[in-house]
Formats: sequence, structure tokens, C-alpha cells
Amino acid sequence: MGKRDDLIAKYADDLKNKCGMTPDMDLLTKVTIGCGPAIYNDDASTVAGSQESELETVKTNFLIKKLGLKDGPELMDAIHSVIETYGKSERNKYRAVVYYMLTKHFGKESVYG
Repeated sequence: MGKRDDLIAKYADDLKNKCGMTPDMDLLTKVTIGCGPAIYNDDASTVAGSQESELETVKTNFLIKKLGLKDGPELMDAIHSVIETYGKSERNKYRAVVYYMLTKHFGKESVYG
């Protein structure tokens, strides 16, 4: 197994044990690949759930640009909901896991089809 496979296994574990959901491994793999080299960088691989600027970046770069959603208050509501599900006290909120949950939340799996 390569480093990416190890990370995907770690993300799947987080989804199961911290978020209480059974991951769609095919989608999780595609979302992880979509994150690009960021998953290998300690800082870029995680989302700082308490930093508004970080959440704005997730909204703009992922929800609007990648998933093609229209800007509105429901986008930030969804991000906060995902952070809540992951656990606010959880120090490492992996970007791929957050993006996966947002993709599922908005039913945008077809973007990775």
C-alpha cells in the first residue's frame, strides 16, 4: 500500500469512528485524489474548524468552485454542521473527510463521477 492508500484508510476510520458514518470508499478515494498534494502536507491536510478564514476558503474553493454551488448562508451552515459532526474538540479534521461529508451533504457525488 502506498502513502495515499494509508491516508484513505485513516480517513475511512475517521468517518466510521468519529463521524458515525459508513464511507463510500470509491467516493472517498476520488475526493482524496481531488485534494491533490495537500493531503501530504501536515498543515494543508487539515481544516482549522475554528478559523473563519479557513472556513471561507473551504466555501469558496470547494463548495463554489469545485461543487459548483451558489453562494448563500446554507453553505456556511453545512460547513459548521460537518465540523460539528466531526467533533469540535477533534484536533485533526482532515480536509478529505470534511470535503467528503460536504459532497454527501449536498448530494454532489456526480462531480466525482
